[in-house]
Amino acid sequence: MYYIINEHLEKVSKEECAKHERPYVAVVSYDEFNKESSFFDLGIDMDLEADLPAITKVEVNYDSLTGCFSIPDRSNVFGNPSRFSFALDEKGIAFINDYDGAASSIIQKIMQTRKWRTPSLERFIYDFLELIVNDDLHFFENYDKKLDELEDKILAGDMDNIMEPLLNIRGEILEIHTHHEQLLDLSQELSENENNFFKPENLRYFDMFSNRIIRLNDIASSLRERVIQVRDLYDSQLNVRQNKISTVLTIVATIFMPLTLIVGWYGMNFKYMPELESPLAYPIIIGICILIVVGSIIFFKKKKWL
Repeated sequence: MYYIINEHLEKVSKEECAKHERPYVAVVSYDEFNKESSFFDLGIDMDLEADLPAITKVEVNYDSLTGCFSIPDRSNVFGNPSRFSFALDEKGIAFINDYDGAASSIIQKIMQTRKWRTPSLERFIYDFLELIVNDDLHFFENYDKKLDELEDKILAGDMDNIMEPLLNIRGEILEIHTHHEQLLDLSQELSENENNFFKPENLRYFDMFSNRIIRLNDIASSLRERVIQVRDLYDSQLNVRQNKISTVLTIVATIFMPLTLIVGWYGMNFKYMPELESPLAYPIIIGICILIVVGSIIFFKKKKWL
């Protein structure tokens, strides 16, 4: 698929694309990219048959910029990311090996939603990058709500099924944060304009995108700190619960210590224990034991230990 960057992105044939002086956008396979090497005229040797790395990056060549995108699926961050390569110069940009259609989907959104007063390759790249992170603010807001829910559960005493979702949230935020860092490196590399492919007045688009990523990274950092706070809250509430259990066990042991003493006392094999001959001895001992238990409970409750 071939496009021309005018006031909006126009889909054209390869032949029409070759006749235009406007910057182009192409989505091609590796074989087509090699077959049409005279059209792209990038003068590079790209090995795209191997599996693409799970990283977003750009490399500066003598007469081109090449690299790849690895875009995590926001609905399944730990799943397989969308991967495709790209190559660009001052004449346009080609997306290569877009197997799952991620690049094509973004381009279709640009066609449907963007109209430019001053069309340029730089503005297209800016919009392309923006659409990659377009929903990330909402993505982070959802995590903020999830952390609020976990926090409320902990404060309500529901300590089950907390750590697993908390660790998942931390891992997913870290994964998106890493992706943002890679996009930031790519944007800053484009802003350097080492090959002078971009017009100096349009470099502001890359700076705008870099600032957007920096703000998103600040939000991600805040969320990671919130994860730590929620985990600390969980640990403190767990310690409180364990302390309560230890307190109850200690009180129970303390209550039964006098009873154990009585059992040990009357378990001794002395011949002369006069109270053993009394018919009231048994109920008296039972009464004493009950008084000890009731008295201990009243005492601990007054001290607010129970």
